[in-house]
Order: sequence, then structure tokens, then C-alpha cells
Amino acid sequence: MWAVLWKDLLIEWRSRDRVLAMGVFALLVVVIFHFAAPAGPAAGGEATREHLPGLLWVAYVFAAILGLNRAFALELENEALSGLALAPGERGWIYLGKAAASLVLLVAVQALAALAFALAFDLDLVPVLLPFSGIALLGALGLASIGTLFSAVAVRTSYREVMLPLLLLPLLVPVLLGAVRATHGLLAEGTVPADALRLLAVTDAVFLIVSFLGFEYVLDE
Repeated sequence: MWAVLWKDLLIEWRSRDRVLAMGVFALLVVVIFHFAAPAGPAAGGEATREHLPGLLWVAYVFAAILGLNRAFALELENEALSGLALAPGERGWIYLGKAAASLVLLVAVQALAALAFALAFDLDLVPVLLPFSGIALLGALGLASIGTLFSAVAVRTSYREVMLPLLLLPLLVPVLLGAVRATHGLLAEGTVPADALRLLAVTDAVFLIVSFLGFEYVLDE
């Protein structure tokens, strides 16, 4: 796990192609939302602010899909994916290394997108920074855990850029429900609903366990 994680992060540090693409894409989504739903009071700004948690998580999900599409791209060269499959030990640890690398990149992009959202829509996230960071981390864990598994499924298909969203988006419904409800409660009332946190935690745990156990079969196929 640590070898795969270090390898992915080192390659990303040298090239920075995934994190730059995810970050630029997230910023573009923020800019589009800013012009499509201006935050001024004359333009229904209060109603717009009610939808900001959903808009923020849309930016997170789209940026995550863009990065996850490239999670196994390097392993296609020189049959490196077959080399990973031949490595001794439980293959689930290979999955955990890939998922952890995707999680690190996604958290960095989340921080950038949150800062852009705060500036674009005049949000003060400083008083709720700690709970907001916890919600973002739980949501990112759900995105990275199931996204890494389906990235391995889609990587050898002809249309993996299309296949990954088709496979992934329906399963992200509980993650998005929990994350959006928790973020909305935090920004609107200053408290995080306990049921939203439970939904996020349980979904993340299920995704991690199922993906860890199922990665061996995915890698064989």
C-alpha cells in the first residue's frame, strides 16, 4: 500500500497533470456557477445561497471523476497493471494505495474549490472550518473509495471517460445526500445533522470494505 501510494504521489509531484487538471476544472465550474447564479440580493441571492452546498459538491464530484479517470492510466503503459497483479500479497492493499493517492489529490482540489466558492459567493467559512473540513474529508473518502474501484473496471474499456461516470454516479447518491445535507446544515444553522454524518460514515465504510474485497476480481478481469 505504501509503495503504491508513494509511487503515485511522486509521479504526480513530478508531472502535476492530474491535480492541475482537477483544480482548473473545479475553478471553471465555480466561475460558471458564479455567473449563472449571482449572489447579489437583487438576483435572488438568498435562494441561491440555499443551493450553494449542492453546487459545491457538484464541482467536487466532476473534478473527482476527471482525476479518477487517470488513476490507472499509467499502469496501462508497459503492462504495469499486470505487474501489479503479479505482486505478492493481498491485492486489496494495492487498491488502498491507489485510493489513498486519489484521496490526497481530491482533498487538495477540495480546498482550492472551497476557497474559490467562498470568494465568489461571499461565504465566511472560517468559523466552521473544522467541521466543514471533516465533512469534505468524509465525502472525499466516499468518492475516492468507490471511484478507484470503478476506475480499475473502466480503464481497459474503449470509452473509459464515459464508462466511469455511468458506473460511478448512481452509486454516489448516498455520499452526495449525506455530504450536501451536512454542508447545508453547517452553513445554514451552524450545526451538522447527525443522520447526515451517519449516512456518510456508513457509506464510506461499506464502499471501502466492498472495494477492498472486490479489487482482486477486478484486477483478474
